Amino acid sequence: MDGYVEWDKVDVAKIALPPGDDMGVVSDDDDVNVEEVKMDSGFGSVVVVDNLPKVPKAKHEKLATIGTVAEGGLHMPADADGVTKGFAFVEFLNSQEADAARQQTDGYKLDKAHVFKVSRFDDFAKYDAVPDQYEEPKPKPYVARENTQDYMLDARGRDQYAIRFGDETEIHWNDAQKKEPVEVYKRSFWTESYVQWSPRGNFLATVHRQGVALWGGASWQRYQKFSHNGVQFIEFSPCERYLASGSTHEGGGDTSVVVNFFDTRSGAKLRNFQGPISDFVVHAAGSRGGLTWPVFKWAGPSPEGAFFARMGNNAVSVYSAPDMSLLGKKSIKLEGVIDFCWSPADPILSVFQPERGGGNEPARVALISIPSKKEIRSKNLFSVSDVKMFWQQSGDYFAMKVDRHTKSKKSTYSGFELFRVKEPDCPMEVLELPDKNEKIVAFAWEPKGHRFAVIHGDGARPNVSFYTMIDDASAINKVKLIGTLKNKTANHLFWSPQGKTIVLAGLKTMNGQFEFFNVDEMETMASAEHFMATDVEWDPTGRYVATAVTSVHQMENGFHVWTFNGRQLYKHGRERFYQFLWRPRAPSLLPPEKEAEIAKNLKKYSKKFEELDDSIRSEQDSHLAAEKRAVMDEWKRWKQAKTEMLESEEHRAKIRKIMTARYPNWREGGGEDVVETKVDMEEIIEVVEEPLR
Repeated sequence: MDGYVEWDKVDVAKIALPPGDDMGVVSDDDDVNVEEVKMDSGFGSVVVVDNLPKVPKAKHEKLATIGTVAEGGLHMPADADGVTKGFAFVEFLNSQEADAARQQTDGYKLDKAHVFKVSRFDDFAKYDAVPDQYEEPKPKPYVARENTQDYMLDARGRDQYAIRFGDETEIHWNDAQKKEPVEVYKRSFWTESYVQWSPRGNFLATVHRQGVALWGGASWQRYQKFSHNGVQFIEFSPCERYLASGSTHEGGGDTSVVVNFFDTRSGAKLRNFQGPISDFVVHAAGSRGGLTWPVFKWAGPSPEGAFFARMGNNAVSVYSAPDMSLLGKKSIKLEGVIDFCWSPADPILSVFQPERGGGNEPARVALISIPSKKEIRSKNLFSVSDVKMFWQQSGDYFAMKVDRHTKSKKSTYSGFELFRVKEPDCPMEVLELPDKNEKIVAFAWEPKGHRFAVIHGDGARPNVSFYTMIDDASAINKVKLIGTLKNKTANHLFWSPQGKTIVLAGLKTMNGQFEFFNVDEMETMASAEHFMATDVEWDPTGRYVATAVTSVHQMENGFHVWTFNGRQLYKHGRERFYQFLWRPRAPSLLPPEKEAEIAKNLKKYSKKFEELDDSIRSEQDSHLAAEKRAVMDEWKRWKQAKTEMLESEEHRAKIRKIMTARYPNWREGGGEDVVETKVDMEEIIEVVEEPLR
């Protein structure tokens, strides 16, 4: 068979498929109404727009900017005077673009009196079939949902991670005692682009062309789904209560942006933002670029509510959830603002405004408290060419890397502006390295602590310096150098989530060199290599580190798992490897004082866990020994059975029959020799005649 089928000779109607066979593709949409699908009229690419102004047709091309309208596909019924009747039929090239246009324009507010109502043409037959007599629907029986935090109840305190490779997505336990991953769940074609954990680890989000789905619980059932055609980006709020989804759409010679906000519990769409990409992209003068996600950034958790913000021209707009309304009904006016970010721990906004008026007005950075919109601290800056902002994870400190240019503007030099956010009056100080002309390669705060690390230098082996914001030898707090490591193969910094330990990583051009460094003792614990590594991920407890080579490289794809002090536990190769994601943990229920007490008395608690580890290893060794014994016993049973069979009279009779048939003079137990002769035979397969030259 060469795989070719002459379909003109095949009667497709007579082909019988196995009953119930889904061809290996299982649908998650069990609630799809098959009858409803069958009733579609074939006008899936047509939408009806109602509540339009009654004006001449020339003023109504609004929907043509989303998707591609078919030629002659815009029809607005009009009266004898040529005035439209307030509704229109719009035909797109396909049903997907029609659905996208409906989702993005339904509810669009043209003015106070005209809010678009957009429906699928096919829906009219469905609505027309609604019976005149109302029948109260029967309530659905209550079905308890699975505990989405069941993974936190693991008796051994293991962590989970998700990996994605090829068409597969898998969830595993990280088992340090067994030194291998333990599979929890796997699924083919689970997502069409990528997966993402929610901030507290309750859900795994999968992204599809039709929208986003959330999964969780012990059986990984679908918890919720959100419709957003062509979705490309997603972002959870820190409390996991809300989800933002975003997409870009080409049409009408322009690019439009759509951002939807959903309630993760009910699945309801709370608000929609849409418009041309120019409304969502703000850059410094002279710079260019596309859309940067997230467009809307979430504030840190706060008892005062959930806040998110977006930057516009000369303003930052802050919104509050769940009503999704503009805070105070006014944006924060900030002339020329080009960057902002939130504190990860508090609703505090940091904003940057570059120099204006040809350099006559200085650049400015400000910290703004929300919801009061009161400035906590601001600072004017001069001769600034670029600024990068860094918040410490606990929200105690804020840093800016400021690149300044000289008077001639032919060269630049760098320094840091450091803010003590939670101290009275938010004191600020300036830090410049001994050689301020050195290039700053990387900067990173210790997540839980008061230290930060800087990679600086112009060569292939830069230096790494550690600083602290607390000087015990001084009457007042001030930044202090702890120490500098010379000539390190590093261009990235990865602090442990618990602080104290840092991985100095040489990625990309440095081909995956790693140094596991103890900052408390200022000593290297281990050096390691993962050739061509592209990613480094700490687990949420700070016990383990994963390094990965993703599909940006065609070779060596896969991941390695290490202990915090640089001992390799195991490694796994996977072709077309895309993602490695540790599952986040929910916040600890213990107060800081209790955590400090546990850390202080760790030796007392560690004995219990060492005994547990020993019992697991002993059990594992016993299990391996039992497996070996089982294999050996099976071999002995097989050997004994074969021996008994060879010595049986039935087998002997069978051998006598075969030997006497082949060798008539053979006698069992006799002395006659049996001689076998090998004869070579030749056979002419082909004869070819060729003329002699």
